[in-house]
Amino acid sequence: MFSKVLVANRGEIAVRVIRALQEMSIASVAVYSELDRETPHAKRADEAYNLGDGPASENYLHIAKIIETAERCGAEAIHPGYGFLAENAPFAQACKEAGIVFIGPPASAIEAMGSKTRARELMKAAGVPIVPGTTEPVVTVADAVRIAKAEIGFPVAVKAAGGGGGKGFRVALAEEEMEGAFEGAAREGEKFFSDSTVYLERYLPDPRHVEVQVLADSHGNVVHLGERDCSIQRRHQKVIEESPAPEWIVGEELREKIGKIGVEAARAVDYVGAGTIEGLLQDGEYFFLEMNTRVQVEHCVTEMTTGVDIVKEGIRAAAGEPLSIAQEDVRLRGHAIECRINAEDASKNFAPAPGRIGRYREPTGPGVRVDSGVTENGEVSPMYDPMVAKLIVWDADREQATRRMLRALDEYEIEGLKTLIPFHKALLATEQWQRGETCRDLLEDRKWLKGLAYEAQPAASGQHGDGAQEESLEHAYTVEVSGKRFEVKVIGAPAALAGGHALAQHANGSGPAAGAARRSPPKRSARSSSGSAGGPDTLSSPLQGNMWKVLVKEGDAVQEGQLLCIIEAMKMENEITAHKAGVIAELPIAEGSPIAAGAPIATITSANNGN
Repeated sequence: MFSKVLVANRGEIAVRVIRALQEMSIASVAVYSELDRETPHAKRADEAYNLGDGPASENYLHIAKIIETAERCGAEAIHPGYGFLAENAPFAQACKEAGIVFIGPPASAIEAMGSKTRARELMKAAGVPIVPGTTEPVVTVADAVRIAKAEIGFPVAVKAAGGGGGKGFRVALAEEEMEGAFEGAAREGEKFFSDSTVYLERYLPDPRHVEVQVLADSHGNVVHLGERDCSIQRRHQKVIEESPAPEWIVGEELREKIGKIGVEAARAVDYVGAGTIEGLLQDGEYFFLEMNTRVQVEHCVTEMTTGVDIVKEGIRAAAGEPLSIAQEDVRLRGHAIECRINAEDASKNFAPAPGRIGRYREPTGPGVRVDSGVTENGEVSPMYDPMVAKLIVWDADREQATRRMLRALDEYEIEGLKTLIPFHKALLATEQWQRGETCRDLLEDRKWLKGLAYEAQPAASGQHGDGAQEESLEHAYTVEVSGKRFEVKVIGAPAALAGGHALAQHANGSGPAAGAARRSPPKRSARSSSGSAGGPDTLSSPLQGNMWKVLVKEGDAVQEGQLLCIIEAMKMENEITAHKAGVIAELPIAEGSPIAAGAPIATITSANNGN
C-alpha cells in the first residue's frame, strides 16, 4: 500500500479523498491555487503545495506542475478525483512515465472511453446495446442533415465526441435546427475538451438516466454495486440522484441486466478502479450512453446503500490489491438520495450565483451525510463550478428518505449565497417526484422556476453588492401534497411567490397550485435600494462571467424570449433572452469581454415609443 498520495483536485472531492487516506493511514498531499489557499482541502491534508495563481489551466490542469510536485514531496501515487485531469489519458500516461501510480484506470481505457464514438464502437463489438446513431464522426452540417433524414430521423441529438457532463450536447428537433445544434456541440467540444468532433444519436425525448457503479482490480475481478437513478437534470447536468432507482422503474430482473452490461463494458477495456457505466432507459429498453472513467460526484448514494467505500476500493485496486468484495457480497439496503447544493439561482434558469458565504451550518442527525469543501466565511468562486456541497440522506425506503431529505434541507443554513436549497424543497414535495418521474416538465418550465425566486440572506455585514441593506428574514411555507404536509422554510427575503403557491405549483403534474400552500408573513421587512439604471427597459446580467457570444446588434428588433447572448460562467454556458419585445437601443457588451453581475446587457425600447 502507498505511504503518501497527492490529491490533484479541490473542493469537496479533495476533502473526501483526503479523509479516505487518513482512515487508511496514508499521508495526504494537497495542491491548491492561490485562490484556494485558505480552503478546507488545503488545510486538511498533511502537506499542501501552492500551484500558483490564475485560471485552472495554470494550476489544477497543469500536468507538469502536478507531476513535479508529486516528485518533490515523495508521493507514490496521485488521486485525480473527478473533473480537471481525472479523465485525461495524457496525464495518466505522464504519471506512469514518471514512476507515479495514477489512481484510476490505465491510459488506454481512459482514451478508449473518452471518445464517445470510439466507446460506441467498442460497446457495439462487445454486444452492449447502444443508442442508434453514428459510430463515425460527422464532418459537416450537410452530412449531419443527410444522415439524420436517411438513417435516424428527427429529433436528433448532436454530441461532442469528447463531451460529458452536459457539455457538447445539442438537440435538433427539425432540419432547420441542425446548423445551430451542430455548431453549438462542436464549439463546446473544442472549448471544454479540445475536440470539435461530433456524432449523431437518436434523441430519446424523456428517458431515465440510469447508471451502474463498477469496481475492477488488476486480478480480473469486476463487480457492480447496483444502479443509480440520475434522471433529475437541468441542461443535461444532474441535480438530484438516488440509489437504487424506484422499484417500479428498475426491478430485480432489469437490475441484473444493467449490472451485467456494466461489468461487460468494464471488461471490454481492461478497466481497473472505480468507474460508472451511464445509460438511458426508455420504454423498457436500456442503452449504453458513456463510461465515466473515474469516481462519480454521486458515488455517495451507492456507498450509503451498499456499505462499500468506493474511494478506498479504488485506492486499493491502484495499489495492486484485489477487491475486498465479490459480486455475491453486494446487497442493496434501504434508499439514499443526494441533492447537489449548488450556488445557482433556479428562478433565473439555474444561473450561477458565486459569492462569499457568511454563516454556514450543515444539517446533522440520523442518516444524514454532507460532503462539502467550504466553511463559514469562505467563497464560491466564479473560477470553478458552482457546487457548495452534496447533501446525502439514507432511510429504509424512498418515501422515508424523501422526508428525511426535506428535514435536512430545512436545517441547512448558508448565509450570503443563493443556492438550490429552495428548489430541492419544492421539487421533492411534488407528486411527480413521489411517482418517480423525470420531472423534466418542471425543470424546463420557466414560469415554475421563476416562482422559486428568493434573495440570499446577506452575510454578516448585511451589505449587498448593489448597495442595498437587507435585514434577516425568515419565511415559512406549508405545502400539502396528496394529503401530506411539508413545512418549508426559506431564510432570506423571498420575492413574491405567485400568490404563495409557487412551492406547490405542478404538485399533481397538471398545472398551477394543485396542492394548497400558505405563506406566513415575514417576521420583519426592511429594504432600500439604489435602483437600476435605465429603468425597466434595461436588461441586466444575472451573473458574473465572460461574454461568449453576442447574437444581436444595436437597432435590431427582437421578440420577448429571443436569445440575445451567451455568458460563460462556472464552466457553463448561460443563455440570456430578451425580457420584452422591442428594439435594441443600446448594447454595451462585446464578445470575449468579462461582465459583472448586474451590469447592463441591453436596453430595449418598445417598438411604438418613437425610438
